[in-house]
Amino acid sequence: MPPNARGFMWYRGEGAKFKNKIARLGLFPGHRAGPGHTGREQINFDGSLHIKRVTLEDTGIYTIVVYLPDYKREIGFGRLNVYERVRVPTILASNTTVKEHKDSVMLICGTNAVSIQWLFNGMTLWLTERMKLSWNERIITIDPVRREDAGNYQCEVSNPVSSAESEPVVLDVKY
Repeated sequence: MPPNARGFMWYRGEGAKFKNKIARLGLFPGHRAGPGHTGREQINFDGSLHIKRVTLEDTGIYTIVVYLPDYKREIGFGRLNVYERVRVPTILASNTTVKEHKDSVMLICGTNAVSIQWLFNGMTLWLTERMKLSWNERIITIDPVRREDAGNYQCEVSNPVSSAESEPVVLDVKY
């Protein structure tokens, strides 16, 4: 908090637009709500904004205007990211019993997560030249399949607040 602060105004979004004003504190007696106030926000006496029962819709940029003596102002911006807990992922396989050097397999990790890591027999999967990972890391294609590809495949998913692992899918390679 800047020294000698006289008051604070918080806004949703970047900039100090009246329609996005959440609340003010200290400029006039009491805590005053603005058009951007949902009933869950409160400005603390140190100028911080407290949002109760955050939702995914609270994600975004927030702006604070700090009023100082001699009609000076300081403006700050910050981003709030709200995440939901990840669901336990599921793996879909194009086939779980394949022939060596003849077949290919596609494994798809179904998830709502931000980050995905593939596991093979409980360890991080090291991609070979025969494995292709999709741009969003949700799909692995193995073409052609070899006997060393047989085993348990899982996807481990995470975001900044949670993580989860799928049940294993067993790939059987006939040779």
